[in-house]
Amino acid sequence: MLRAGTLLLAVALCPGAGRGEQPMRVTTDSSAYCTELTQRFAAQATTMPASAVALAEEGQRLCQGGHVRTGIAKLRRALRVQQAGG
Repeated sequence: MLRAGTLLLAVALCPGAGRGEQPMRVTTDSSAYCTELTQRFAAQATTMPASAVALAEEGQRLCQGGHVRTGIAKLRRALRVQQAGG
């Protein structure tokens, strides 16, 4: 578990910190994050490449099966593929 000092150090070392740029996003390996990624993937109203859909489905199955870290990795990869258009 991260201590508050570690998180502050990470924010301080983050490029753009304190300059009005996007804040650093802290994520966890949790089923809630799996759900968030799944919702983000579904919200993209574009034609989805088959490879992105397959990755997202596999990620959801892994998350539901208790393999959260691997599921998150697949879901994040699906989002990248989707954003790249295939």
